[in-house]
Amino acid sequence: MMTVGVVLGMVFLTFFFGGVEENRRNPNSSPSSLIHSESIEVPLKRNRQGHYLLVGQINGEDVEFLLDTGATDVVVPASTARRLGLPYGTRARAMTANGPVTIYQTRIDELHLGKIRLTNIDASINPNMEGAILLGMTALGQIEFSQQADTLTLKQIALKQKSG
Repeated sequence: MMTVGVVLGMVFLTFFFGGVEENRRNPNSSPSSLIHSESIEVPLKRNRQGHYLLVGQINGEDVEFLLDTGATDVVVPASTARRLGLPYGTRARAMTANGPVTIYQTRIDELHLGKIRLTNIDASINPNMEGAILLGMTALGQIEFSQQADTLTLKQIALKQKSG
């Protein structure tokens, strides 16, 4: 009986501390959205390494993004692109921190960051990349963002309806 208790205790602690560690790595796994009359805001917490990670969606599928204002495009690892069914477009060369790489142009029909919705986003597929999708300026350039202390806030201004 005592052995079963110890094993169950270890399993519980493993799950508990695994969740704590994951929350430290990505404190934005379920980002909240603040909806105002003329804007939508998504506040993000910085992780222990000083990065802003968040779970969002591409074409209705959950993905993890790493905000990267130094990236021109949204950059998708090839394994993620295959899972999402993104088409491989024109082959091109890009300069990364690790040197030049071959990439493939693609387009993302719909991208969600909390309740912020972006459409028809130019992106690229990088066959040599793993991990989170780099959320570059083809997406970030369509919204406002500001940082205060360890919080970065994404803000989309709502389009006003034309009366007529």
